[in-house]
Amino acid sequence: MTRSVDGISLITDINVNEYFNDAIHEAVSHQHVTASEETIVYIVNLLTYYTLSEHVFDVDEDGVNSKPLALIYKDALEASCSEERNLHLRKLGDTALFTSGFFAESFEKSLVGIDYFISMGGNAYSSLAEHYSRVISENALKQVFYDLSCHFIEYVDVLTEVSESSDLTGDRDILSLYEFWLKTGSDYASERLKENGILAFQTSRKEH
Repeated sequence: MTRSVDGISLITDINVNEYFNDAIHEAVSHQHVTASEETIVYIVNLLTYYTLSEHVFDVDEDGVNSKPLALIYKDALEASCSEERNLHLRKLGDTALFTSGFFAESFEKSLVGIDYFISMGGNAYSSLAEHYSRVISENALKQVFYDLSCHFIEYVDVLTEVSESSDLTGDRDILSLYEFWLKTGSDYASERLKENGILAFQTSRKEH
């Protein structure tokens, strides 16, 4: 659960994994996303992992930084073996998904847009799904990565709802939300815009 201290919401439940499990299930149900339990468990564990800042940022001589997706992809291309390559691709997909869902407003001042993150993340998960399709013992992982690659935007929407409902990030203003919808066709952004009287039609942009 969360509580507010001086206007800042904090997760006070010791079991952060349980908190995110409840939040993801609620968002998936609210948005009518068809997600397997394996995919939900993967996303819950991803969020739990990223609650530690050292898993989000790298510390080097220049200070604290978030490694660009292009450099993570470069690491994958230069990997010496398939296991190392998959680790980098997984980091690429996870970073893109987490950032798109929780920090979409940061793209407003960035040289790259959220559509770039969605493309990079989706492609990373697609490559992982293709690899694990050749490993019979890893069929469950194959299905999870395939789901994430095919429905990347839907899961970005799910994480966005979790971040907003728990006040872990600030609400986007209407213009930012509209720009986000234009770039991604997000159903969640569409519904939020309709609630604010911006979009009057019922069809999703992704249907065009």
